[in-house]
Amino acid sequence: MAKGKSDKSRHPSRQKPPPLDQYIKPAVALGVALLAYQFFKGLNSEILRVDVTDEMQLREVLLGELGSGKNYASLCHDETSNIPVSSVFQDAHNDGSAPADFRLVDCNYVLPTSEKTIADRFKLKLKDRPTIFVSGAVGEPRQVPVKHLKTGKQLVKALRSLLEPKAAKIETTQDLRAKCLEKDVCGLLLKGGKIAPNWLKDAMGKLVKEFPKISLTAIDSSVLYVKNLEDQLEEYDESTKQPRFVVFKKVSGSTETGKDRLITSIVPLEGSVSYGTLSNTLASVAGGSATPKKLSSLPLVKTRTKKLVQEERIKRQRKQDQQKRQDSGGSSTPGGQFHANDGSKEGRKAERERRRAEHRAQNPDYKPKTPEELKEIERQRRIRMEEMAKEWNMEGEDLPPEGDPMLDEDDFDLEEGETMEYEADEDDGDDEEGDDVMDLD
Repeated sequence: MAKGKSDKSRHPSRQKPPPLDQYIKPAVALGVALLAYQFFKGLNSEILRVDVTDEMQLREVLLGELGSGKNYASLCHDETSNIPVSSVFQDAHNDGSAPADFRLVDCNYVLPTSEKTIADRFKLKLKDRPTIFVSGAVGEPRQVPVKHLKTGKQLVKALRSLLEPKAAKIETTQDLRAKCLEKDVCGLLLKGGKIAPNWLKDAMGKLVKEFPKISLTAIDSSVLYVKNLEDQLEEYDESTKQPRFVVFKKVSGSTETGKDRLITSIVPLEGSVSYGTLSNTLASVAGGSATPKKLSSLPLVKTRTKKLVQEERIKRQRKQDQQKRQDSGGSSTPGGQFHANDGSKEGRKAERERRRAEHRAQNPDYKPKTPEELKEIERQRRIRMEEMAKEWNMEGEDLPPEGDPMLDEDDFDLEEGETMEYEADEDDGDDEEGDDVMDLD
């Protein structure tokens, strides 16, 4: 029976292959699908070009003046150029996850108003290729650094960093005033370290979206110290590095020259920092239910040093002691040695504050003097002191000639040729050498 087997059964690899007709239809369908995909992909990947002759369209893309709230990522590309669109820019556009609308702009177009090209007007470096910038609701055009233009994914990541709302970083006093104090309402997060934990980043990200009209900022309080502010907050603990939060509400004025002095107030966060407490604090200030505390001096950003921290700790303790004395209803020292002005430093200060309060109560139109007015008063006082010193002290030009007696002309009235005689003591004539002898007894 073994010999009776056919060759086909003994060699299955020699069997006849199936006909190709059954693969033709699936192959054709797959090819049509791929062509359709490439066709629609080409339609979707087309990047719109900005009509530079349309002033409204140009203002919307460059300045965001139409109020659409859109952000734009634009590539400088001349209309007459034969150079293809940058592959990095095209890949970022095809990715579809960037928070911006992609556009092509002729940056060599001369603006009629300024008679400058778009590149010169907004200081775009055309030598950096590809020249890509962001604009629109985010503000005037800002060029994307070349280091982020190696791949499409890098560009998408850079666009997210530039365009997605986030807390502004504070490093100097100028940053604090421009990004926070000048705003009507501003939240300042005092981080406990350089890198914030993920839960805090997520909370701040939610707050930025929840309160788009409130400026949110952050500062690294482990290396920087906010003077005139931190003495009114919980003291920074280096062991736990617990973050702190405060909301500023502008009262009046501005830091610009020619305007009134900037006055602001604060509402510190009560309790531990979390998304719920942060949101409630911001909502209470924005809604007007919170009672802000006015600051006498604007906050200053300083480098955190041991000396500065110790000085501020003493200042904090002094304020706490003063508050305790006010709450107790008297102005006595911690030892209870006096209840009025007993001549001590605390007593004199309490007396001055009492008189100052009485004066302000009797004068309802009283306005506190600004630091500029106080400086002018001090300058005038010093001028008066110098004038009085000149009246009492003899200057060089007022001194008599060398050798003349320092006497006033009106003290003695001598006739011409008359000399002044001095009455000698009776003992002077007894010893002619008496004038030359020094009595050592």
